[in-house]
Amino acid sequence: MPSLSDILTHLGEDREQYFQAVAPPVIQSSNFVFPDLVAFRKVFADELQNHVYSRGNNPTVEILRKKLAALEGTEDALVFSSGAGAIAAAVIGNVQAGDHIVCQKSPYSWTTALLRKFLTRFGVEHTFVDGTDVDNIRAAIRPNTRVLFLESPNTMTFDCQDLAACAALAKENDLVTIIDNSYCSPIYQNPAAFGIDIVVHSGTKYLNGHSDVVVGVLCASKQMVKKIFESELMTLGGILGPHDAALVIRGLRTLPLRLQRSDESARALIEKLEHHPKVAQIWHPFHHSFPQLELAKKQMRGCGGLFSVQFKTESAEQMENFVHRLKRFLMAVSWGGHESLIMPSIGFYHIPGKPEPSLPWTFCRFYIGLEDPDWLWEDLEQALEAL
Repeated sequence: MPSLSDILTHLGEDREQYFQAVAPPVIQSSNFVFPDLVAFRKVFADELQNHVYSRGNNPTVEILRKKLAALEGTEDALVFSSGAGAIAAAVIGNVQAGDHIVCQKSPYSWTTALLRKFLTRFGVEHTFVDGTDVDNIRAAIRPNTRVLFLESPNTMTFDCQDLAACAALAKENDLVTIIDNSYCSPIYQNPAAFGIDIVVHSGTKYLNGHSDVVVGVLCASKQMVKKIFESELMTLGGILGPHDAALVIRGLRTLPLRLQRSDESARALIEKLEHHPKVAQIWHPFHHSFPQLELAKKQMRGCGGLFSVQFKTESAEQMENFVHRLKRFLMAVSWGGHESLIMPSIGFYHIPGKPEPSLPWTFCRFYIGLEDPDWLWEDLEQALEAL
């Protein structure tokens, strides 16, 4: 197993092939040529391992795939044009009409949409369960269940599932396990080590880390990757281009440093917030009040920059004033870049044609980026006066 430093700095980079350049080139070619029919026939025997056409395997993308697989401790990896694309490929690649999926409740919104809006059109059923108790998962399994989908932690309230127990249960019932590991990244959690079959990421977040690429990742065995490559990736065509792959490779160079900075800064701000009279509750997997603290620390090595807060306030107007007074936090979805963000639940209320959210309007999710935490606290402290 190569070291983390070797993976991020050298793995997959055959510099002698491109003028000993430190950074790999962007092979911006859609097509590849062959010297003779022998070579032509050989590459078509396995497009995943050869270069035929960049909808399949591109040299720059291949470097990224090798690094991602090594980071997650799997045999191979694929990359897609979004995290939703990776999730869809992983799920669709393992079900057919008449099958059933068990999914932990409150996953990423587009995972929910895939199950509720898309797959039901093709006769694939699903059940959402409270995955914090593996017995709930066990009770939901049917004879036609084929996939167990996990997201541990999720990215709002950070509910965890016991990965080893889920993997064992899935193997007993011949299920394929899939997990969205975006919250932790491979730096802080490696689900394959617990027996999970497929690990997916929204690589838009920490893996790229610069808020300038949308990318999805799927890590699994060679057999699983080959199956999904030859069907869902090649047929549906949700590929990542070589230029974006090069940007993600660049982002990976600093992944451990960025995660550590976000993690430490988030904890520093949580420590200040938990003593503030206007804070009702804090959600963070390593916070002393988190109900699954023991499990989180068993499975995870860190948390990164995400946490959520429920505030004490008398009116929605005060909550809106708090949000508007923040100047050093950007209001946005997503996370994982250099910039600190707030995603207030109150922003999802009263949207025409949309249902009201399940989370209270006093709830806010924060992402802490790479800025000075004391500088961020100054902003939070003055905004809290609005409450």
